Amino acid sequence: MLIHPDIDPVAIRLGPLAVRWYGLMYLAGFAAGWWLGVRRIKAGAAPITRAQFDDALFYAVLGVILGGRLGYVLFYKPAYYYLHPLEIFAVWHGGMSFHGGFLGVLAAMAFAARKYGVGWWSLMDFVAPLCPIGLAAGRLGNFINGELWGRVTTLPWGMVFPGAGPLPRHPSELYEFALEGVTLFAILWWFSSKPRSRGQVSALFLIGYGTFRFLAEFAREPDDFLGYLALHLTMGQWLSLPMIVAGLALFAWTRRRG
Repeated sequence: MLIHPDIDPVAIRLGPLAVRWYGLMYLAGFAAGWWLGVRRIKAGAAPITRAQFDDALFYAVLGVILGGRLGYVLFYKPAYYYLHPLEIFAVWHGGMSFHGGFLGVLAAMAFAARKYGVGWWSLMDFVAPLCPIGLAAGRLGNFINGELWGRVTTLPWGMVFPGAGPLPRHPSELYEFALEGVTLFAILWWFSSKPRSRGQVSALFLIGYGTFRFLAEFAREPDDFLGYLALHLTMGQWLSLPMIVAGLALFAWTRRRG
């Protein structure tokens, strides 16, 4: 049995200003995505220029933050925020949704593609391999905060989390770090390193993330205010299923077209 290190979520205190590890993880994820994107641009494997990429990254940041917050509001606690609308802006209380952030990035890239006169699928195929490292950084932030812990387990690497009771639990944040982050990045970076039909890299992202998230949710404790939904699945699993279906359909369509 392991014990969570109970790391202080505040990395640096500068008087009244508190810089949190979770925010630094977001910053590290965006920085890593920018560096990887610049590498692809220098190699001539990108549909946009360096200057356009810098702008597109700004739009993506807005998409992640706004979409992630609105996704949490609409997918997870719509009744609560309907009664407390001002709490929507209280992001310091936590509450971000990957699936909402994903939709936000789709919208941001649609805007960027129109602005730069490039194909949306081409731009999404360029962006998709840059995302998993950011997802990995976010899951490390969850682990540092000791949040989104897993279900109770008897496995030897079960971990006791502060605030989660005395029983050891799956360190599900680390599972997602390894699957949605490291493994998905390796697959997409390898797959996109060779010419592919438009939409195939995006399709593989949908399939890969949806599948890994669906599997990881079996080890993750469902949100206490939601619990299990239909068929004893979690909200994360129900939101991941459309990604898998859409990815399979898109991949099949690109193969027929290609």
